[in-house]
Amino acid sequence: MSGPLWTLLVVAAGVALVVFATLKLRLPAFFALLLTAIAAGIAFGAEPVSVLASVKKGAGEALGFVAVILGLGSIFGALLEAGGGVGVMARALLDRFGVRRAPWALATIGILVGIPLFFDVALIILAPLMLGVAQRSGKAVAFVALPVLAGLAVMHGLLPPHPGPVAAAELLHADYGRIALWGLACGIPAVLVAGPLYALAAFRKGVYVAPETSPVADDGAVDALIGLWPALVGMLAPLVLIVAGAVAHAALPEGPVRTALAFFGHPFVALAVACGYAWVLLRRRGVDRHRLLGIAGRALEPAGAIALVIGAGAAFKQVLIDSGAGAHLTAAVEGARLSPLVFGFLIAAIMRIAQGSATVAMVAAAGLAAPLATAAGLDANQVALVVIGIGAGATVVSHVNDAGFWLVGQYLGLSETETFRSWTVASTMAGLVAFAAALVASALV
Repeated sequence: MSGPLWTLLVVAAGVALVVFATLKLRLPAFFALLLTAIAAGIAFGAEPVSVLASVKKGAGEALGFVAVILGLGSIFGALLEAGGGVGVMARALLDRFGVRRAPWALATIGILVGIPLFFDVALIILAPLMLGVAQRSGKAVAFVALPVLAGLAVMHGLLPPHPGPVAAAELLHADYGRIALWGLACGIPAVLVAGPLYALAAFRKGVYVAPETSPVADDGAVDALIGLWPALVGMLAPLVLIVAGAVAHAALPEGPVRTALAFFGHPFVALAVACGYAWVLLRRRGVDRHRLLGIAGRALEPAGAIALVIGAGAAFKQVLIDSGAGAHLTAAVEGARLSPLVFGFLIAAIMRIAQGSATVAMVAAAGLAAPLATAAGLDANQVALVVIGIGAGATVVSHVNDAGFWLVGQYLGLSETETFRSWTVASTMAGLVAFAAALVASALV
């Protein structure tokens, strides 16, 4: 059996099964996602062997990058936390802005860091800072984290050089400068609403509870071995290296300087340098090698579990793609008479909800919206706003088939229910506000 209706039913049933299995049956997320991926592929009519090939392909491609980032990022965060550097930075942040203004400062951090860095890399790097501020202020982790997460997610969906906006810009022949302009104009209000304002409304009265599962937690941490400036250098080193690599790739001619910056700017190398810096710094502060090995080993234990969950989620996504579910999903709404902006938002949102990846959702939606935008004779600003609308759709409803959902929950020590209530709601608010801003801007230009 096939067709748009059957595809919608299978996708809805698959998402419901994962939610039910993780929240009610309390099955491990990895097991629930893997079983759902296989069951969905068979329900779509694919051969069982082909389904398993899709599972292998999806998990393998995702883990090739994510596993290394998870490992290095977890070790870096644990070393920084063990030296007390996170606490030093948290105290400095709170002393400068105060607890009442901390959400706005954290939203700014999310925006600035989210422009050059992928969501998962930035989350792993900033998780120790978010947990440190929460512990220092006594506020709920969600209260502190949502402003940062909103900034990271919105920048990932709306601004180049992230892969989704770049792909959409190429497919729609949009101007990068206008995308950046409208991305910030529509994205900043989205960050403020989904981040500080939602955190203040929903989690103001929450209190800090030490996370049990976060890979950056270290019960044996020694306070203040790392001072403020060494801690800031350690925190900023991977960010600066990655940004330098991106700038070199875009602005420098071929040559040894560009090659060197591109090498050190790769997330693998940048995080490895940060780990080495933190390791040497702690050794010079008197922490013995065996203790450092123990810290690194404990950090890798939950990182391995997170990697398996991400791999299973990627397998689910690949089954949906290989089965042709994307084409059927778009056919279900293609007949409606919609503007390219609204159409792109809806297609991206449907794809995002169905298969989790914001980048895949943006590529699919942009490919379908491109001929509509051409036929409508849109000007450069309106085409850029179509890209923003697609990015907004790809931001909404981060849930169990999105790797970011599990990264947020595991790295911040939130249960599935808490992650739904905080991150899923915030991502949806961010996408809807950005879409509304794009609609208003499109009517005015």
